[in-house]
Amino acid sequence: MPDIDRERAWLLTVDGAPQSYVDLDDPTYIEFEYLRRLAHVVDCAASEGEPLDVLHLGGGALTLPRYVAATRPGSRQDVVDADRALVRLVREHLPLPPRSGITLHAMDAREWAGRAPAASVDLLVADVFTGSRVPGHLTSLAYAREAERVLRPGGLYAANLADGAPFAFLRSQLATFQAVFADVALIAEPSVLRGRRFGNAVLLASARPLDVAALARRTAGDAFPARVEHGASLRRFVGDAQPVTDADARPSPEPPDGAFSVG
Repeated sequence: MPDIDRERAWLLTVDGAPQSYVDLDDPTYIEFEYLRRLAHVVDCAASEGEPLDVLHLGGGALTLPRYVAATRPGSRQDVVDADRALVRLVREHLPLPPRSGITLHAMDAREWAGRAPAASVDLLVADVFTGSRVPGHLTSLAYAREAERVLRPGGLYAANLADGAPFAFLRSQLATFQAVFADVALIAEPSVLRGRRFGNAVLLASARPLDVAALARRTAGDAFPARVEHGASLRRFVGDAQPVTDADARPSPEPPDGAFSVG
């Protein structure tokens, strides 16, 4: 069940796993490293301050939508989360500022994507976890094609994933999105990519060339620097992994004990 720990500056946990950290007084402050990387993606998605139409699959405490609203006023954002208890809790305890442009919906993420108009968003962010695992129905080739359909020409897809060595899940996800999008990249800490620990990785995909250099500069400057894998290095990482079909889709692996613990 969702819970907000007011003693720790609005830390939201779901079934013991940290989901969001939000500062209502400073929506540009982002605590979690993977969300900082998604914020870098937002920063590089268009010229500074330019409004975006964004679809968020998975919302948590709306940390990233609040960041977009603060840094890109006038943006229109739909946030979709299947956890109705979480949606109610966020609405009641973490109110959005007036005229934020953010609309929160309680619905399954893939169902919403399937109903969304074609070419309707500039950025699609997937950060959907059931507990600590990405649901299988958001990992397949058919889902990747739905995401591509919803994006405007040149739009950007970004997904928060989690895996550890030997990276069977992460490699299959990269192969799946490479089968649909012209350009794909991966942002992760070197320690995760070297297999030293289980952790988050951000998958990026677009029909246009990604601004890898700008993303690499931003992620390298974080407190916990990350690396952007792209081109030949990413192809080596993916290896012989194959795209995932709906019939073969499985949730992301169960994290080891303590991988995402609070405290």
